[in-house]
Amino acid sequence: MKLSFLNSAPIVVSAIVLLCVSEPHAAETIDAARVHEIAALLPPHAAGFGQPITNRVAWEDVLARHPDLRNVLRAARRDATQPLPAQPDSLYLEFSRDGNRDHWQSAADARRGRIGVFTLAECLENKGHFVAPLEKTITAICAERTWVLPAHDGKLENFNGQTIDIELGSSMLAADLATADYLLGDRLSPATRNLIRENLERRIFTPYRAAVNGERPEFWWMHARNNWNAVCADGVTGAALATLDSPQERAWYIAVAEKNIGNYLAGGFTPDGYCVEGLGYWNYGFGNFILLAENIRQATGGRIDLMARPQAAQAALFGLRSEILNGIHLSIADCNPNLGPSPVLMNYVCRRFGLDLSEWRTANLSGSLYEKTAMAFLPAAWPRTPVSSGLSDFAWRTWFPDSGVLICRPGPDAKTPFAAAIKGGNNGVNHGHNDAGSFSVVAGNHMVICDPGGEVYTRRTFSPHRYDSKVLNSFGHAVPIVAGQLQRSGASARAVVLSTNFTANADAISFDLRSAYPVDDLQELHRSFCFHRGERPSLDVCDEVAFGKPEAFESALITWGKILETGQNELEISDGAGAVRVRIDTQGRSFHLRRETIDENTENHRKPVHLGIALDDKVTSATITLHISPVELKLAP
Repeated sequence: MKLSFLNSAPIVVSAIVLLCVSEPHAAETIDAARVHEIAALLPPHAAGFGQPITNRVAWEDVLARHPDLRNVLRAARRDATQPLPAQPDSLYLEFSRDGNRDHWQSAADARRGRIGVFTLAECLENKGHFVAPLEKTITAICAERTWVLPAHDGKLENFNGQTIDIELGSSMLAADLATADYLLGDRLSPATRNLIRENLERRIFTPYRAAVNGERPEFWWMHARNNWNAVCADGVTGAALATLDSPQERAWYIAVAEKNIGNYLAGGFTPDGYCVEGLGYWNYGFGNFILLAENIRQATGGRIDLMARPQAAQAALFGLRSEILNGIHLSIADCNPNLGPSPVLMNYVCRRFGLDLSEWRTANLSGSLYEKTAMAFLPAAWPRTPVSSGLSDFAWRTWFPDSGVLICRPGPDAKTPFAAAIKGGNNGVNHGHNDAGSFSVVAGNHMVICDPGGEVYTRRTFSPHRYDSKVLNSFGHAVPIVAGQLQRSGASARAVVLSTNFTANADAISFDLRSAYPVDDLQELHRSFCFHRGERPSLDVCDEVAFGKPEAFESALITWGKILETGQNELEISDGAGAVRVRIDTQGRSFHLRRETIDENTENHRKPVHLGIALDDKVTSATITLHISPVELKLAP
């Protein structure tokens, strides 16, 4: 089972806030009048995404529009001949014992994924071949001690039956089971349908109602300002809409989600639509926000539309605006650098907002049963939601002023594919790194100077030792090392924007980086960027530093590519068909280069190299300028 749209975040998508323990919370104030108002908009009986299997016209139409779903039939025939993967207690306990989450998750993926495979295959084929293996899968999953992922049950309280929590894994499993029940209806045996509903009530609905009403500690994600809020609210609400017959009950779940989902939009995005958690979490968190919004919109006949909120419209554009050049997107934060926006999600955004972007107009369905049916049965058209801003200067740049992130592109009809991404912001955001003032450069089809993205998650990733990782701390980013110190973490460590100047010929921005470094005698640290367009494009990066006493200072570049010293003050860095020349100007001060391969397990499994440009002598003031320009660029096939 995938918990998100294509190529999005892994099945366990934790946040640093998991280190916190939920405290008892006052009961939510859910307006009874609002619940009654919503109930009047709902159909008399439960309805999930899609159409029941009995509507053969609808399913034949879906298969005609999405021929890729034939792959589901092949997968179902294969899985029906294979035993259900074992998931013994010893596998669950591996995480609490040694921090390994992969073994249990692989088994869980294989088991839970069969719900969608068998359900969809039966809806498409309609011959009864996949009901028995589906019911066997459901029975096994409902017999599991807990639906909570091991990484979210560190104290084993769910495993040992001391509590029942709701988190990413359990909420989306609930949505899949509820969708299977809704789509197949009486094709499932009464015993299986009762088993599904009993488990949804015990594992999801009862603890959720208790948390909302203040009868138990709330789930921290209910008011969280990150992807958990959207994902869990979507799963719980989706399960309720698909299985609870009472309109009043369904309306209550909508009212709770409607009230709390603003926390996700406010915390997961800056007002300009920048996703602080990175592109992978845009695919994941915002993808689930869309599912929640679309489910509620369809259930209420279009009367309640979360996507119509202005902040949602801005957030929807992030997948498009995050492109640096030639399909290469921002890899800032815990992100896989090979990742792009989900084609399914972009297809929805383009249709919903009336964007004429042909490359995203078609997309194969992907994800869980819940997601597949949601996307397969989207309406052909609806009133377009206007977007206020963000695309007019796209050929030249994307500027997120609230987050201090700038993408500089070569402009329309440019002959040289050369672009840069510059990150300001602060070191205290969800899934963020210590990277204030960092940058990356794209030449051709390659990010030659890179932001290496995230590491493969381990227990350390979301612990007090998170920034021991040389990928997550500032050693893994193209930022200075000041008096031997890396950047500190936290929101107070920030790149303060001093000035900006954007024109068709050049984009310039400068930051004050002093607050990012724990150096008492640091008096000045200005980092300035100037991106030049035209026939000979380039990027200038200038660091100006001053201390109260002599200190060491060095700049840095990060790359996956090959580094060649072509002169006393000149480098050539190449990766694939992309290459850049770097001229180093230290105003006559002697310096040396120090290379270190960053030996961390990164998301794309490439080991980046930290190239330090270190002044030989301690200084009270210094300036280092890097002039970066493309070299013999050829687009890779």
